[in-house]
Amino acid sequence: MLMIRTKKLQQVLSLILVTLIFSCAKNADEAFDFTTKFEQSEGFETATYAEVIDYYKALADTYDEFSLFTFGQTDSGEPLHLLVYDSDRIYNISDLKNATKRKVLINNGIHPGESDGIDASMMLLRDIVKNDSLKSKYKDVVLAVIPVYNVGGAFNRNSHTRTNQNGPKAYGFRGNARNFDLNRDFIKQDSKNAAAFAEIFHALNPDVFIDTHVSNGADYQYTLTHLFTQHNKLGGKLGPFLETEMRPYIESSLQQKGLDITPYVNVWGSTPEKGWSQFYDGPRYSTGYTTLFHSLGFMIETHMLKPYKDRVEQTYELLFSTLDFTVENADTISELRQNAVSELLSKKSYAIAYEVDRTNPSTLQFKGYEGSYIDSKVTNGKRLFYDRSKPYTKEVKYYNNFVPSKEIRIPNYYILKKGWHAVFDRLKTNEIQYSRFEKDTLIEVEVNHIDQFDTRRSPYEGHYLHYNTKVRRSVQKVAFSKGDILIPTNQNGVRYLLETLEAEAPDSFFNWNFFDTILQRKEGYSAYVFEDIAEELLKNDALLKKQFEEQMKDENFAKSPRAQLNFIHKNSPHYEKAHMQLPIYKIF
Repeated sequence: MLMIRTKKLQQVLSLILVTLIFSCAKNADEAFDFTTKFEQSEGFETATYAEVIDYYKALADTYDEFSLFTFGQTDSGEPLHLLVYDSDRIYNISDLKNATKRKVLINNGIHPGESDGIDASMMLLRDIVKNDSLKSKYKDVVLAVIPVYNVGGAFNRNSHTRTNQNGPKAYGFRGNARNFDLNRDFIKQDSKNAAAFAEIFHALNPDVFIDTHVSNGADYQYTLTHLFTQHNKLGGKLGPFLETEMRPYIESSLQQKGLDITPYVNVWGSTPEKGWSQFYDGPRYSTGYTTLFHSLGFMIETHMLKPYKDRVEQTYELLFSTLDFTVENADTISELRQNAVSELLSKKSYAIAYEVDRTNPSTLQFKGYEGSYIDSKVTNGKRLFYDRSKPYTKEVKYYNNFVPSKEIRIPNYYILKKGWHAVFDRLKTNEIQYSRFEKDTLIEVEVNHIDQFDTRRSPYEGHYLHYNTKVRRSVQKVAFSKGDILIPTNQNGVRYLLETLEAEAPDSFFNWNFFDTILQRKEGYSAYVFEDIAEELLKNDALLKKQFEEQMKDENFAKSPRAQLNFIHKNSPHYEKAHMQLPIYKIF
């Protein structure tokens, strides 16, 4: 009996010990000071990468509502962190993917020198979990935060590279560990950061996406500017909803807090009075990429010349306003996103390029400063000078409407030849659905040849981009091999497919150099040998002979024997089919 009682006592003591340990762990708030470095420095400093991650680990260790996950690996060798707030707590990635609440993703530190969102998010998360009314208000929202996206840039800390920026005292560098600007890398995914981001994005499938930045450019009275994804490009019913509901709500919410905000002032080297066009965020940019999957996206752009304290505090308020909008419009957002794919496919065509509509501007009551050109005290030229003693409010034109400049028919399927591993890897990373041919198959498809293109002469983010691309289309029966990839367009990633696989789209895989090997001929001929073959071809092919004679009417062509032989070779069975032919085919 004594032994039994002793065992029971030991069990009771063990249970008490476990409870005490758990209780201590969950009351670490008493041990960890959740006052941020920004607050401790009275708004002059931002936390280092290590301090940010320690802070987020402490939140997850202290409060049941937080979970901290790591994804993949960045170019710096460190993983990408994601802190998730949910009143019901998320325990694993599958819970995150299956959550039925509205989901908001905040991305911070894509340019670590623009650290406003890093500090604002730390305070936002802490204040929500410590305030019962805020916890109740946001109980139906999953809030996910990437603490610092550009980890390598955050490690490269200095006080000088943000030449035009008013604080903080020290900050990270714009380029990542491999000197990529990560806000130009989303569609091409050259960096490990971008691959890890895609993993996070598809695990969460956010309804709303926010990227936090600091702007350069003109001087004006605002601390806050916004850069919503281009609403015409977002299209369908989501585009008008973003432009006529989401943007006005957030602007009004901030106004009620005594804060002014204006669209991102897309002006460089001149003053804003003449107006400006909305920044067009193609899918190389974060919001251009996330809206390919029907998320409502925008960037916060605080003004570089305003004090760091003001910038962080106003970013904090803008994040709250966005959460409020998401809560109040939860059902509408859900319905619009659910219907986005069927709505897009019903139109049969898709705009892959846009231009500014100069005939249909909006108007803004813009609060700026008088600008003029005065003598420089450094050079022997003039310099732009904004006189802050002369503020003004003027009506300016804001060109925020775009019209399609090129459209394509939406195919039912794309086919990608096997062997193009870099493209296939990106399709998998972005959770594109596909199947493989189980046997060799002959199918009638649309074949695309590159007909024209130009190439940038200067390197851009590790590439020499193509542009002004035009394709030549034909219908042919093509033999496909076992293992080639069949991709239906009737899926959530349809816009991603259209923007990457259509060569004429500005950010297509072709324009980003993924298919450059098709641009070079691999087989040729010796002229003295081909002369005899060409003679026989012209004798035996009446159509070719007629085409050749028509070409000879061109004076330059008639003067070039080399061009004449090339024409015959190119229109003969000897010419290699792979030259200029995209390994992407379409079924309608």
